[in-house]
Amino acid sequence: MRDAMKYEIVVGLEVHCQLNTRSKAFCGCSTEFGKPANTNVCPVCLALPGALPVLNRGVVESAVKLGLATGCSIAPRSVLARKNYFYPDLPKGYQISQYEEPICSEGMLHIDTEEGRKDVRLIRIHIEEDAGKSIHDIGDDTFIDVNRCGVPLLEIVSHPDIRSGRDAASYLQKLRQIIKYLGISDGNMEEGSLRCDANVSVRHEGVVEYGTRTEIKNMNSFKNVEKAIEYEARRHIDVLEGGGTIVQETRLWDADRQETRSMRGKEFAHDYRYFPDPDLVPIQVDEEMMERVRQELPEFPEDRARRFVEEFAIPEYDAGVLTAEREIADYFEETAQVSGDSKAASNWVMGEVLRTLKEKYIPVSAFSVTPERLGRLISLIGKGAISNTIAKQVFEKMLEDGEDPGVIVEKEGLAQVSDTGAIEKVVQGILDANSAQVEQYRSGKSRVFGFFVGQCMKEMKGKANPGVVNEILKRKLDA
Repeated sequence: MRDAMKYEIVVGLEVHCQLNTRSKAFCGCSTEFGKPANTNVCPVCLALPGALPVLNRGVVESAVKLGLATGCSIAPRSVLARKNYFYPDLPKGYQISQYEEPICSEGMLHIDTEEGRKDVRLIRIHIEEDAGKSIHDIGDDTFIDVNRCGVPLLEIVSHPDIRSGRDAASYLQKLRQIIKYLGISDGNMEEGSLRCDANVSVRHEGVVEYGTRTEIKNMNSFKNVEKAIEYEARRHIDVLEGGGTIVQETRLWDADRQETRSMRGKEFAHDYRYFPDPDLVPIQVDEEMMERVRQELPEFPEDRARRFVEEFAIPEYDAGVLTAEREIADYFEETAQVSGDSKAASNWVMGEVLRTLKEKYIPVSAFSVTPERLGRLISLIGKGAISNTIAKQVFEKMLEDGEDPGVIVEKEGLAQVSDTGAIEKVVQGILDANSAQVEQYRSGKSRVFGFFVGQCMKEMKGKANPGVVNEILKRKLDA
């Protein structure tokens, strides 16, 4: 990139978050994903004559939750507006949204970057309904599925405070984390529950005025957001350095070719001819609702991580990993309480549990090993009933059935052997069979000790008490 150091990237993000309410924003139709085309519809979705929309109270409460979580001002009165434009998958010819009077405004999101913590200001969070879907891959025709029409969204618009593709990805990850902690959306970018448009421009370092911006759409992962912004910024700089000018337009990110492509001219707000929806009364958020929603707010990741460090005496790194997702944090906390060993619980959740979830590509809510069962398994280790090695075998069996770990240990004969006489007999046999290694140890090569431990555990199929093995080996070798 020529003279890249002369330029500063300026990015603002518009994020659409699909809410997980059971019914749509303005009617009682289901929001269930994957239903046959054009079955989750009614006269309100299609704006048929005489059909009147009624606002879903759950949508308002979700907006207030997110607004409070991001430090926004919540408007006691806000207005729903019609955003007018023609699109084949928009049967009403307009989208119900908010324009001049949004429900939430001027919030803040804190993100961690390579340069430290940064603050990204939010312009607004407003309520909006989704449009339908055009299907182009069935023969030569285009089909329309209006199931998605009316599905509730929140649009979160940031100030242009982001300065790199990586920081934009961090912002999105932070926003997704908050949304999932609040329980208002699954935040799945790949399935479209979280959709991001990026407004990108560049300017010379030290210049206050913003450059001409372009909007990028069709980014369905954090990595694609980062790559698309970095590509578009490089394109801007190359055009400017070549003596050209940037055209304000909407561009599409092509993940296969790793480039942006021109899509259409950039629309302006006045192009949509916004006006208050005459069929919907203004939204009123009173103190009673505010207080009730505030009481429902969860303990957020930073606060929970600090508490985990203080209450469970685990490292800050562990606490950060365990609180990245609310479900994992809940799982760990219950496991720690059942087991009575928070550090062991942390190790098991960060190790075996997260590994299994990743391999099986399942959420923790669908995980067969409940926190109670894992906690009881860890308790067996703490009591000396089984070793860590055996515990991993038991864990694998717990994945296959719902039996208690204690039952599995008894049924499979996996209980730890602490009988000193039995262990001493095995130890002596190992030493007699490896006289050369015995001499190495006694000549000062202490690392050979691990070899003897491994041989003993192998001989006893991992069931020997490691503490007893170590004690007997050391006594015999040092004699």
